[in-house]
Amino acid sequence: MCGIAGSINYALDIPTLTKTMYHRGPDEQTTYRKGNVELHHHRLAIVDVAGGGQPMHYQQFTIIFNGEIYNHQEIRTRHQLQCQTSSDTETILHAYARLGKECFQEFDGMFALCILDTEKRELLFVRDRAGKKPLYYYKDDGHLIFASELNAINTQVKLSINEEHLRQYVRMGYFYKEATPYKNVWELPAGSIATISLDTVEVKLQKWWDIAAIYKKQGEENFDQALETVDGMLHQAVKRRVESSDLEVGSFLSGGIDSGIVSAIATQYNNKLKTFTVSFEGEYDESPLARLVSERYGTNHHEIRISFDSLATDIEKILSNYGEPFFDSSAIPSYYVSREARKHLTVILNGDGGDELFGGYRRYVPFAKFDFFNSGFIVKNPARLMHNIMPVANNKKSKYNYIYRLIDFARKDGLAAYLSATIDSFEGYENRLVTSLNYLRKVQIDFEKVNQSGESGLKKIMHLDFDSILAGDLLVKMDIATMAHSLEGRSPLLSRELLEYVPSLPDKFKIQRGQTKFLLRKLAERYLPAELINQPKRGFEIPLKKWIDGLLKEMIADYILSPQAYCRQFVQPGFIEDIWNRKLDCGEEKRAKMIWTLFALEVWYRKCYLK
Repeated sequence: MCGIAGSINYALDIPTLTKTMYHRGPDEQTTYRKGNVELHHHRLAIVDVAGGGQPMHYQQFTIIFNGEIYNHQEIRTRHQLQCQTSSDTETILHAYARLGKECFQEFDGMFALCILDTEKRELLFVRDRAGKKPLYYYKDDGHLIFASELNAINTQVKLSINEEHLRQYVRMGYFYKEATPYKNVWELPAGSIATISLDTVEVKLQKWWDIAAIYKKQGEENFDQALETVDGMLHQAVKRRVESSDLEVGSFLSGGIDSGIVSAIATQYNNKLKTFTVSFEGEYDESPLARLVSERYGTNHHEIRISFDSLATDIEKILSNYGEPFFDSSAIPSYYVSREARKHLTVILNGDGGDELFGGYRRYVPFAKFDFFNSGFIVKNPARLMHNIMPVANNKKSKYNYIYRLIDFARKDGLAAYLSATIDSFEGYENRLVTSLNYLRKVQIDFEKVNQSGESGLKKIMHLDFDSILAGDLLVKMDIATMAHSLEGRSPLLSRELLEYVPSLPDKFKIQRGQTKFLLRKLAERYLPAELINQPKRGFEIPLKKWIDGLLKEMIADYILSPQAYCRQFVQPGFIEDIWNRKLDCGEEKRAKMIWTLFALEVWYRKCYLK
């Protein structure tokens, strides 16, 4: 796990770059120059601590690499690669020299990498299937700069704002695929390759992996066989992620089934596994459920009690770490959890991806029965009438809120229905936003491709969530939260084998009789106490409404109520005051999300852009 950066036709400010990215690789920092190319590497040494330094060279290739390839020893054996170290970085180099771009299809791992080919005079950028590891690049006036974090690029060149992408962020709550808040700065999309000429600095993009192809496959129809296959794949994924490290690997252990299964299986490959459960003062405490799993498997268990007493002091730093406006308030507990876990170890397993692959969100239940993206007037008209007479919902986890949200997105068309069913922040108040004709054009085009795919309603929304929310929000959150503390997070549920198998399975294996994650819950019966298996999905219990009206009220008011606030450019006059003073007929949860979206935008503008 590391941080990478580099340039073509541009002299990097290495001391500033090192300072900005030090947390991504405190063990070693190295710069390599060849002609008009600079490559910079920050190393967090985990695999082959002694011999895995970068940049690494082989034949005409030089590589800098951020991530881990968990099956790299298998690839060496399969292709009889003659390597000199035990580093997965060297495996990538030799595999690429032997197989070319096809080698990436064989990798089970998380990676964002750059390969310099001196014979072809080109750079190659490659990013993993799900987008676990980030890579951003700036291109303008014949030069190019790239880095693992936006803040690193922002220290190297004066950037200007892309207001079109910020309009997209305000509406959606995250940046979609390649979009960033800056002009001429792009994120390499998940599952993509970019080839850049050293002579013309032309960038050519192509997809090397797309989950759409997996959703189109006819999957296993026998439930018992699918259960056994998933069990075997999970064992393989966890085993690789435990054993592919020279350092100790622990596991997050919540009261949920995803991390519970991962931790249970991990004890078969590390009988002294350290597990970590966190709870927050005044919120739901999952530690008793996690303790049941720990006691069953005899893990070295740590219960970490997190206080938000210092949140007012920390919040600007937490949000600024992202280098872009970041809406997801669960970034806050993720930051504190990662900080505490890093005191004990450097590598930790998590359950990321389980909901998106196996069907863990409540919104998936109605889509398993009906395609709400193409519901027609017979559904929409009654839904509109009902929505007009229903009182707004205030309790996020109530049955009434579930029904209210269902009626809300059932009355809408296409992309608007998707945004209502998922983030649902400014939905219903689009007319109070300052927008433009094409600000959602890319999102709309991709949505229509999925909507016209012939997939079921459930497959459509899960497909969209994987491509947009998982890649643009959830994985971004965990990468920045963990790496801010030089902690590596590993996600067995996003293994190559599971990604290329689970999406093809029938809908009834994911949602059945109104129960989410049906197959995974059945698998959990083999590993977890009964008390955990049918618990509802909780995630981090974020007291966002309390923060906005209490602990952070004065700070947020100073940011967004100022007449000079930058975020005011994206909403109609008086709208912020209407939200703040509760003059809108919306639920408290929705009010909090709208305020937080604008607050995160304003913090980014002042602390990252204007700094």
